[in-house]
Amino acid sequence: MSDPQPLPVATVDSPAAERDRPGPGTARILAGAGVGNMLEWFDWSVYAIFATFFAAQFFVDDGAFGAILSTLAIFAVGFLMRPLGGFLFGWVADRRGRRFAMTTSMMMMAGGSLLIGLAPTHAAIGAWAGVLLVVARLVQGLAHGGEIAASYTYVAEIAPRERRGLWSTTVYVSVTAGVLGASLVGAAAATIFGADELREWAWRIPFLIGGLLGVVGLYLRRSLEETAAFRATDATPTTLRQLAADLSRNRASLLRTIGLTAGITVVYYVWAVGISGFAISTRGVDPTHALWATVVANLVFMATLPLWGLLSDRVGRRPVYVFYGAAMAVIAFPLLALLNDSAVRMGLLMTVALVLMGAFNGNMPAYFAELFPTEVRASGVGIGSSLTVALLGGSAPYLLTWLSSRDLEWVFGLYTVVLALVGLVTALLSPETKGNDLR
Repeated sequence: MSDPQPLPVATVDSPAAERDRPGPGTARILAGAGVGNMLEWFDWSVYAIFATFFAAQFFVDDGAFGAILSTLAIFAVGFLMRPLGGFLFGWVADRRGRRFAMTTSMMMMAGGSLLIGLAPTHAAIGAWAGVLLVVARLVQGLAHGGEIAASYTYVAEIAPRERRGLWSTTVYVSVTAGVLGASLVGAAAATIFGADELREWAWRIPFLIGGLLGVVGLYLRRSLEETAAFRATDATPTTLRQLAADLSRNRASLLRTIGLTAGITVVYYVWAVGISGFAISTRGVDPTHALWATVVANLVFMATLPLWGLLSDRVGRRPVYVFYGAAMAVIAFPLLALLNDSAVRMGLLMTVALVLMGAFNGNMPAYFAELFPTEVRASGVGIGSSLTVALLGGSAPYLLTWLSSRDLEWVFGLYTVVLALVGLVTALLSPETKGNDLR
């Protein structure tokens, strides 16, 4: 895959480098963006973490895997809206600004969370309970596609060029903080109320918290400044047709984001989001212990993310991605094979997977942003990554659970290896962008 035009190499005293240099209030702006990102990912993650507890509230419990599979299927359905969200909110971010798109998508996510937290159960309204769940997840999927498009772009554009990899790790630090917050609420609720109460009513707590926190996020994001890169461009697409034409001219970069995202998506949505629910429902891991193990693993993940960002700023984005792809292809099978009924072992395996994933996730906002020009950056980042996540991410917990119920977990391991190799090959065929100006 080759670009229509070579990517520019920055010089120290270039105008773009001066424009990208952070001002005195940049750290505060970056912190505000991260807090909003954390709140949105909290709302998105609680569904997967708590699915095993509320499944029987929305679907008939057949005593086997029926209710949980139906609930995970709706988790996958929500992902179908993410490409549309990436396209729509990417266009909005490229036309109206990054801040406007981030604020709007966050409020939609909070609204979906409130709907789930307040929804009547199957016992009260029958099949309509499942319909409400689908509607809420579709809204959240649309919002989440927009969040990726806008927030990745915002952080990459506000960061200094020579530390863009490091600053981009704040995106997944805040993402992980959202997942961690959801896990902490779950662990605390399990400790206080017990598994039975969680299944009856306490599962609503994190959804209601997530919805209410949207008000906090609204305040923080409305105070953000627009990026200098967006203010400096005068070529923003005014129509969707123009946007499609601009993206077509950058199709090589779109293909790269798709191939690279394929290498991480399944791994992320299993080991960062869905593994505790899987271990509880298929391995018999104690729910409280599983949730606390998830908390510890995510804390380690957050602590190591900046190290990957620093490494990519020093050696480049490509070598770090190549290392991830090769390493994941090697350990994908052992990770699943070693999982048993021990929460401690689950936590250790999760920690290994998460630390390795940091090589990819930590640098993704920087690398993807560096592949596109400013006028279509949010759209390109949002569409390429959201399309792949829609196809592979939402179905990952469902597919793993379904294959496990048929003693075919090895098939899922093979699936993970193949996708890791797709990401590896894409990285080898992609250009190095470390040090490039965002034009």
